[in-house]
Amino acid sequence: MGVLLAALTASAGCGGGSGTDSASGDVQRVLDTRAAAVRDGSEREFVATQAPATLAAGERAAARTEFRNLRGVPLADWAYRVTGLHRSGDRATADAELRYRIEGYDRAPIVTGRTLSLARADGRWYVTADRPAKDSSQQLWEQGAVMAVRGEHSLVLGVGRPRDALRHYAELADRAVPAVREAWGEDWSRRVVVLVPKSLDGMAGLLGAPASGYRGIAAVTTGEAGGSAKAPADRIIVNPDAYGVLGAFGRQVVLTHETTHVATRASTSAATPLWLSEGYADWVGYRGTGRTAPQAAPELARAVAEGRVPDVLPGDEDFGFGGDAGSLARAYEGGWLACRMIAERWGEVRLGEFYRAVGEREKRAGAVEAGLEEVLGTSLEEFTGLWRAYVRDRLG
Repeated sequence: MGVLLAALTASAGCGGGSGTDSASGDVQRVLDTRAAAVRDGSEREFVATQAPATLAAGERAAARTEFRNLRGVPLADWAYRVTGLHRSGDRATADAELRYRIEGYDRAPIVTGRTLSLARADGRWYVTADRPAKDSSQQLWEQGAVMAVRGEHSLVLGVGRPRDALRHYAELADRAVPAVREAWGEDWSRRVVVLVPKSLDGMAGLLGAPASGYRGIAAVTTGEAGGSAKAPADRIIVNPDAYGVLGAFGRQVVLTHETTHVATRASTSAATPLWLSEGYADWVGYRGTGRTAPQAAPELARAVAEGRVPDVLPGDEDFGFGGDAGSLARAYEGGWLACRMIAERWGEVRLGEFYRAVGEREKRAGAVEAGLEEVLGTSLEEFTGLWRAYVRDRLG
C-alpha cells in the first residue's frame, strides 16, 4: 500500500493514558468502516479509509488496486478487531485480528494477524499500510487480483492463472471429493477450497515459510480456522511449478490425497502419527486406480531390492520437506503400504475406525498401540512385523 504524504505527519510524541484509549477506539471505528466497505463491495468507502480525497492520485490508486484484488473472493464476512495500538503523535501502528469467512465454505471465521500503519489528518485516522503480522502468512489477494472458479464440490481461487487452468483444478477437485467420501464417509463438509498462487514463491508466502522447503512438493493442505478448534477449515495450496510437471494421473492423486486431509481433519490430532495421516491420504489417492505396489512405491521397492527393508514404521521426522527426497518418498510409501495392508487384512471399514480411534487420543504416547489393540486386535510389535513382511512380499 502507499504511504500518506508527509503533510499528514504532525508533531511526534508518545500517546498514553486516555489519549491512547481514545485513539484505539477511533482506529477501531475506521477499521469497522473499512470492513463494512469490503462486505458491501464499496470501493469508494474502502478508499476513503486509506486516503483523504485531497491526497495524491497515486495513493488512492493503490487503495483501489488492493480492493480490486480482493473483490474476486466470495466473502460471507469480514471484520477487524484491534488488539493493540502503538501511537507516536499523528502516526500509529495497530495490531489487529482479521476475521473472515468464504461464503458456502467456512462455518466459522478464519483468523489471521495483521499489522496496520495509520496516520492522522484533519482529525481522522487513515490506514497507510495493512500487512501480515510478524508470525502470520500472506493472504492470496496480497499477491494480485483473485479469480474464482466454482465447481460442483469445490472453489478454486487463483492469482496470475488463466481461467481455463483454474477450471481444470476444479474438475480434479470435483472428482476427488466423491472418491474421498466413498472411502472416508459423510462426516465432513464434502467441499474443498483450492488456492493456486502464481508461483512457488507465492505458495511459500501463503504458508509463511521459505520456498526452498516446498520446491518439489505439488500441494499441501493447511488448517487455518473454521468449524471448531479441532476441525479447522482447510485450504489446499498448490505449488504450480511442481504440480505443472505431473501427468494427469499424478495430478488427480495429489488432489485426492489433499482432499483426504480436509475430510480427516476432525479425526486427526496430535496423537496421529504422520505415517498414518499421510499413508491414509495416499491410500485414498491410489484407491481404485489399479496401481501396483512397485508402481506406487518405487523408492521403497529400490531399497527392498538392495536388502534395506525398514525395521520400523516411518517416524514424523522422516516426513520433513527439507531433507533427502528419497528418504521422504520412502516415508510416504511406507505409510501407504501400512494402510494398504490394514485395508487388505482387516478391511477398509476397520482402517477408517483405526484412524479415528488413534485421533481420539489426547497424547501421542500409546495412541497407536491402543488403536491397534482395540480395533485390529494386535500389538505394535506384531503389526510392525506384519508390515515388514508385507513390504518384502509386495515389493520384493
